Amino acid sequence: MTKVSQRGTIMPASPIRRLVPLANAAKERGIKVYHLNIGQPDVPTPQQGLDALKHIDRKVLEYSPSEGLLSLRQKLHQYYKRFNIDVDVDDIIVTTGGSEAVLFAFLACLDPGDEIIVPEPAYANYMAFAISAGAKIITVPSSIEDGFSLPPVEEFEKLITPKTKGILICNPNNPTGYLYTMKEMLQIRDLVKKYDLFLFSDEVYREFCYTGAPYISAFHLPGIEEQVVLIDSVSKRYNECGIRIGALITKHEELKKNVMKFCQARLSPPLLGQIVAEASIDTPKEYMLETYNEYVERRKFLIDQLNKIPGCYTPIPMGAFYTVVRLPVDDADKFCEWCLEHFEYEGQTIFMAPASGFYTTEGMGKNEVRMAYVLCKEELAKAMQVLGEALKAYPGRTI
Repeated sequence: MTKVSQRGTIMPASPIRRLVPLANAAKERGIKVYHLNIGQPDVPTPQQGLDALKHIDRKVLEYSPSEGLLSLRQKLHQYYKRFNIDVDVDDIIVTTGGSEAVLFAFLACLDPGDEIIVPEPAYANYMAFAISAGAKIITVPSSIEDGFSLPPVEEFEKLITPKTKGILICNPNNPTGYLYTMKEMLQIRDLVKKYDLFLFSDEVYREFCYTGAPYISAFHLPGIEEQVVLIDSVSKRYNECGIRIGALITKHEELKKNVMKFCQARLSPPLLGQIVAEASIDTPKEYMLETYNEYVERRKFLIDQLNKIPGCYTPIPMGAFYTVVRLPVDDADKFCEWCLEHFEYEGQTIFMAPASGFYTTEGMGKNEVRMAYVLCKEELAKAMQVLGEALKAYPGRTI
């Protein structure tokens, strides 16, 4: 048989989507599946975005510029000003979702064999995009016992070698919901400055910070402005994941030129998505506040319910809309599969993302799952009841 690429063979399957065939099969059997596996909010998309899509009056749906529509980049420039992120319009490059922004950042910054240091657990696609670029993710483990706070900066420094090109953070964090403090961010800044590294900062959940402390962007850190590569997306804040519009923001002139070559090779980001995204930036504050308050309520409800289930534990996430949960099971991958293949409670089951897929260190996350609180409280209540019953029935339970 003709051999396929080694790159494709070692590419990890998504822990978020890998079990979708099992979920689909459960639905075909008539079982209601509660999707806590993926960050697909059930909150309606802003009317401003929907109206823009309905009222497109173009006679031709043409290519946009490779860097994105100027009008969208100007709107994004104004949006970032609200968060004291001081960037120029020309520093903003529109991408096909935040995912493409990560991929292009890696392709434009890293050579095969280069290394990036990332706290784990981490968003699984970082590993996939690093493999695509021929680079390597080097992880620093964080612990559920410490609420997934930043590991000691000394642990990062131990891993820095001549191959190290950058540090990658997600703030607020996916999958843990952790929100980095100013002290932690300044420690990262000092390392980036000392070793002349890139700081890749995924900030797509900035609208969802649940502490009284202000949101801290990598662009708020003095002295490394040209080393920051900010990753953004409209998917989560406007509940429009399907339009596939993100952005890569950098002040590094040579890097911008590199990124633009990849942008030109893929021609342009989606025109219709850009039209919707541009209109959505005018979403009223009332919508954003209602969405924020809804997640605050869902977060409290889910965390309270989880920590009442015997053997379950999750820290309180301070941002985004995810949490990592320790379960009283022998193997969370097997448990998640079992829930979809072999278990149902009153015609219902639950779909979770095994946390092992968010780690690269062998054996970590073995009894953990990531849950996204993107369902209404009524649905979350039913899902938690199903989880409790599943844990009672699971053959590999550990309590």
